[in-house]
Amino acid sequence: MLEIQSLSASYGDLRALWDVSLEVKQNEIVVLIGPNGAGKTTLLRTIVGLHRPSSGTILFQDKRLDTLPAHQVVDCGVTLVPEGRRLFGDMSVLENLQVGAHSTRARAQQASTLKQVFQVFPVLAERRHSRASTLSGGMQQMVAIGRALMGVPRLLLLDEPSLGLAPIVVQNIFDVVQLINREGVAVLLVEQNARAALELAHRAYILEQGRIVGHDSGAAMLKDVDVQQAYLGYTEKRVERD
Repeated sequence: MLEIQSLSASYGDLRALWDVSLEVKQNEIVVLIGPNGAGKTTLLRTIVGLHRPSSGTILFQDKRLDTLPAHQVVDCGVTLVPEGRRLFGDMSVLENLQVGAHSTRARAQQASTLKQVFQVFPVLAERRHSRASTLSGGMQQMVAIGRALMGVPRLLLLDEPSLGLAPIVVQNIFDVVQLINREGVAVLLVEQNARAALELAHRAYILEQGRIVGHDSGAAMLKDVDVQQAYLGYTEKRVERD
């Protein structure tokens, strides 16, 4: 579905990504973990056309994305929930959601998609006329995800969706990610809560200093001692047998 081949990206003379290759298959949840400053956000921004790569290719359903402007990437069915949510605070919940349905394909089914978003997030239906700035952090994240869903994505990119949220809200957000995936939307998730993310993941990649340094199933990553030490905050004790 998504295939990234030997992708590099820079900010002026500063290289942020080095020959990154990864893929997201149909109906997968793929997680990208790594330390702060590793290039995870740059990778997502490059996929959706907000940053231009210096080399490499990005293919989505066999169509090149790396040569397209951002609005055409959305038209192809790829949407991003950015870190920090980036809502229009003075606009209502409903207006923020409607912003997500700007492509021709999304506008044609805006009413039915909005109904689906309100089914996923009933509290947003209740607060549809409230200004976004008056919502809690958890509700704002729901609006940000809902806005991306209004674009009718085939692939949803999420950048640190749990950042700054209470644990009970985080679990709700991850439950929604699983629900969205079960409805046929592939997911590429960047997440600081590595344990929770890997528990969701079909597959996972590790990005360090702009390079992919590891790749395995989510279950295998959870059992990997190096991953446990670096990202999960613990190491499972090994039982030695005679």
